Amino acid sequence: MSETVIKIENLSKVYRLGVVSRTTIKEDLKRFYNKITNGKEPNYDNAISNNRLDTTQSDYVWSLKDINLEVQQGEVLGIIGKNGAGKSTLLKILSKVTKPTKGTIKYKGRIASLLEVGTGFHPELTGRENIFLNGAILGMTKSEIKRKFDEIVEFSGVGNYLDTPVKRYSSGMYVRLAFAVAAHLEPEILIIDEVLAVGDADFQKKCLGKMKSVSGEGRTVLFVSHNMDAVNALCSKVVMLEYGKKVFEGNTKEGVNFYLKSGVEENFGEVVYNSFENSALRSGKKDLLTIKSIKMKNKNGEITGQIYQNEDMSLEIQFESSDFCVAPEIGFAIKNPGGAQLSFIVSDWHGAIRNLNQGHYVYQFKINQLDLLPGEYILDVWARPQMNMPSDDYIESALSLIVVQSDQNKETNYSFYTKSGGVILDVKGELI
Repeated sequence: MSETVIKIENLSKVYRLGVVSRTTIKEDLKRFYNKITNGKEPNYDNAISNNRLDTTQSDYVWSLKDINLEVQQGEVLGIIGKNGAGKSTLLKILSKVTKPTKGTIKYKGRIASLLEVGTGFHPELTGRENIFLNGAILGMTKSEIKRKFDEIVEFSGVGNYLDTPVKRYSSGMYVRLAFAVAAHLEPEILIIDEVLAVGDADFQKKCLGKMKSVSGEGRTVLFVSHNMDAVNALCSKVVMLEYGKKVFEGNTKEGVNFYLKSGVEENFGEVVYNSFENSALRSGKKDLLTIKSIKMKNKNGEITGQIYQNEDMSLEIQFESSDFCVAPEIGFAIKNPGGAQLSFIVSDWHGAIRNLNQGHYVYQFKINQLDLLPGEYILDVWARPQMNMPSDDYIESALSLIVVQSDQNKETNYSFYTKSGGVILDVKGELI
């Protein structure tokens, strides 16, 4: 029977929005008194879930709420969920970067974590110096670092830049060196956030292979990723978080399917005007054009937020023109979960819209053989009166697109978001 190495009980984390320390000393003392007498923060009664569409006014947000979890020795646990689900907060608490608001964590063994690119690195020091510095921060002795130094350098692949200050490293070189140090610490528990997405495909494969070998040696790995193929290949179990709460725990395949279906069931393939009417994600004066609905459809015309790799799809944007409009532009951008724009498409390139009278219209983008690697993407959508003019209506993160590996493409590809920094899609557009 496996031994429990991490036990989490009723773990919660609340964050305060707005200005820090804007309360009076009297209010701070009152809150402190309540906490030591009954263990309760009175203001937390009004805290809301971390739902980006929730327009409820509150100074506090639950990033995590009542999480209970046990992780066994040698387990590779995948932690999945949409942006803002609380995944990174959970890892930061486990790594002692931040403290929980309430609840307890018990763990057995040494923890090594890689949460952000270059964590624990000093930009003015060289790669060589940072190996010793970061290794010491993670708990390695100087003799241990010296013994593993050559292995760390070889694994990282940055040997030619060892005596160069890391401030001159690219983000990919940063994460290579940081992961190499963390992986050779030989911790009992290794915590990895989505930072591996920065590396290239070969390095990602190397990292996944290293994590597999680590788990094979009886050590435990906690792995956060939006890439479901990597989760399927690496993890023996998954936990899914949603708005700070645990909604699934169990078999990897079942968990991934639950994650993909949840995106569809919650209308991630369709959004209507009212969903963003009072949202901070929406901007623009809507003087002339207003987006009324957005629908994502697969090749069969079914509304869905899940599209297979290399499958045809369409994006239908319904909008309203309040008056005569000359050559308006409808467009959308595809971003990775980190917010980096990968591609943008506008109607002016693909079936330009000419003069429109007052009324309701639908513009359809047809994308042939969606050329995105498996993973999660975000779509921004906008409408503007003319090209190069400010948008009348702009919806940030309007839809989530989940690309899954096609049955016709059996070769597993661990590259996390795109084949390159940008994507050129085969798109045709028309007013329907």
